Amino acid sequence: MSRFDGLLLDIDGVLVSSWRPLPGALGTMAWLRREGMPFRLITNTTTHTRNDLAATLAEAGLEVAPDEIVTAIVATAAYLRERHPNARAFVLCDGDATDDLEGIEIVRDGADVVVLGGAYEGFDYPTLNHVFRMLMDGADLVAMHRNLYWRTDEGWRLDGGAYVAGLEEAVGRRAEVCGKPSPTYFSSALQQIGVPAARAAMVGDDVASDVLGAQAAGLTGVLVRTGKFRPEDLERLSGTPDVTLDSVGDLPRLLATS
Repeated sequence: MSRFDGLLLDIDGVLVSSWRPLPGALGTMAWLRREGMPFRLITNTTTHTRNDLAATLAEAGLEVAPDEIVTAIVATAAYLRERHPNARAFVLCDGDATDDLEGIEIVRDGADVVVLGGAYEGFDYPTLNHVFRMLMDGADLVAMHRNLYWRTDEGWRLDGGAYVAGLEEAVGRRAEVCGKPSPTYFSSALQQIGVPAARAAMVGDDVASDVLGAQAAGLTGVLVRTGKFRPEDLERLSGTPDVTLDSVGDLPRLLATS
């Protein structure tokens, strides 16, 4: 019997790149369906809602229901409702998070909470200085994730985590992180499929957020050498993956033999 009863899989860099399927992705997803392996796609992507993600993945040949996707935006909304009820939130994000942040009061100034998502051209100096001033006036800092960068067909792109780190240094306070690598994020995804962390694996291309973050939450960390992966990532970080695969196409063999 496989030592895994469920899986969490990253999307960008594992299943798709620039929203086109990576080698082995279609076959692996078909295998998971055929074997009845419970899974959730768990992503820090903030450019799409779950409905949009499901539709975009379907265009790439990956049929996934919206409720099989767990996003950092949804996790952020849950955190804000629980920890900052009735707070006024300033949101800076590369996608329209309005639908998944339903019920949260979004403001442009005088925020109680500043929320940073994925980076884009709107992360310019005037906007970030405005964010800095609200933080210095007492607003709390919430990050949808801590991703430093990602990779597209056009090359490397700086992500929101780099700006989060700079703001933390400037104001002398740490952000509350809602997406990966937050242990709560992994736990909430596992609760949806009813699988304990000790019997689950996380498959990702980001050594820090996906693999080491999952290990800290009690899961087996599986690294794929696609997407943003670079060999030097393994040298500069303190931990190591439990398993390393060339691509997600190797996942069925791992599950069948483990």
